[in-house]
Amino acid sequence: MGRKILFITTDQQRYDAYGCNGGTVAHTPTADTLAAQGIRFERAYCTNVVCTPARSSIHTGQYPRTHGAIANGVPLPDDAPSVAQALADGGYRTALIGKVHFEPIADPTGQWEQNRLSLDESSGPYRGFDYVRFAGHGPLGASHYANWLRENRPESLDGFLRIFATTPGGETGAPAVSANPVRREDYHTDWVADAVIDWLGTLDDDEDWFCWMSFPDPHHPWDLPASEHKRFDWRTLDLPPGHPGSAERIREILEKRPRHWLDWYDGSVPNVDAAPADFVPADLTEDQIREINAIVHAKNEILDEAYRRVLDYIAGRGWDDDTDVILTTDHGEFQGELGLLFKGPYHVDALMRLPLIWRPAPSAGVAASVVGEPVSQVDLAPTFCQIAGIEPPEWMQGRALPMQPDSGRERAIIEWDSQLDTGFRMRTIVREGWICTAYEPTDRDYGFDRARRYADFGIPPEDVPELIVYDGTEGELYNYRDDPYQWDNRWDDPTVRELRDALVADLYEHLAPAREPRLRPQAMG
Repeated sequence: MGRKILFITTDQQRYDAYGCNGGTVAHTPTADTLAAQGIRFERAYCTNVVCTPARSSIHTGQYPRTHGAIANGVPLPDDAPSVAQALADGGYRTALIGKVHFEPIADPTGQWEQNRLSLDESSGPYRGFDYVRFAGHGPLGASHYANWLRENRPESLDGFLRIFATTPGGETGAPAVSANPVRREDYHTDWVADAVIDWLGTLDDDEDWFCWMSFPDPHHPWDLPASEHKRFDWRTLDLPPGHPGSAERIREILEKRPRHWLDWYDGSVPNVDAAPADFVPADLTEDQIREINAIVHAKNEILDEAYRRVLDYIAGRGWDDDTDVILTTDHGEFQGELGLLFKGPYHVDALMRLPLIWRPAPSAGVAASVVGEPVSQVDLAPTFCQIAGIEPPEWMQGRALPMQPDSGRERAIIEWDSQLDTGFRMRTIVREGWICTAYEPTDRDYGFDRARRYADFGIPPEDVPELIVYDGTEGELYNYRDDPYQWDNRWDDPTVRELRDALVADLYEHLAPAREPRLRPQAMG
């Protein structure tokens, strides 16, 4: 009998969601205890700041440019490698329960396998997992959770908002906020935890298992069960520390960046790659930001309570001493930082930096530590293999996570390719206290009809904004030690020009090989 692996992911969660990472509002004792007992990574980074590429990197151990799912709406190819299959081949029982998003979600006909499985009420196999039960953000879209709601709680269906809704709600008229009448125990957070416990209950005591428990929260919409809204009074919250304090200051900061930052803030070019098309950040009030943050903090507390229930079950089965627990997310969220919400082609720590905690099995005798060097999502798959005593396959591009500081890790690399609108690409390196983003020239022939894409969001052809064109000389450069919220873009600062050029050279020297031909967007979502 070997070590078991509980891999926990959330969706769109900030690094500072947990107390152990500096969070001061949500009470997160489960995550904080795991961190105290294990390894807390202070500089973990995603490979991409939207779901499908990031999740596919976790699954394959490869960068998006190699596995091919370069954006939401671009499916992970059928021939992509699978860490779950590697573990299954090594004798592990494998399960993925919760949000998947390796393939487009907007798929009513079941073109993609993840949706066909849900529509057929099938539990796998799927991409190396013996067993799957999928959950989305509510009853819309194909998922086993949606099926369960329709069959068991039909009265709850209307309480959920659409994922890209900007319906004003709450006490401040904040976008995508609702007091959902669904019962707490029927909300997807508890449903996922229950489904994991149910699957674990089918296993023999001596079986080795890998379970990916994947929660849809704290991702928008902010339609938390009404019973949980009382956890925090938004009126008592400060603005997030990354908020500059005024619209004037926000504009001053964004004017020093490539133009799509300010264009989105003003609403002249919507961020349809990763936010509702009709959302204009400049229209947000400070109280709306506070109310959204109060709901996110409540979501984070409920998630932490769900982790505890599953860990208690594992302990009750006598497995805790031989179970590794890894907790992370796919990417971050602005959550009011710079006066912004959601995510998109914006490479700053708010979106790139991840909470990552690894509590090795106590029987392994690994000392608790804090690792400050940069690590990446591509390091997760080889870590799972290391835990299982399996040699990581050659196709994995990461390395098993270090267990102690001073590991010699030097860099993290983050990519961006547009799904819908921008047609430009960004490559980022995090190294030696700097975040450096090089903009590649705009791809004017990105393989889709922009007018048709905007029509999907209800925007008529005459209102389609101009294509933002970058010539490849633009970029961003931040010293995250001196400038923790990345307000001062030093790309054109002559005093750091030599450093900038060295970082860009190092970035391109270490980019992963690109899959050819490059895959194109297939469907939204």
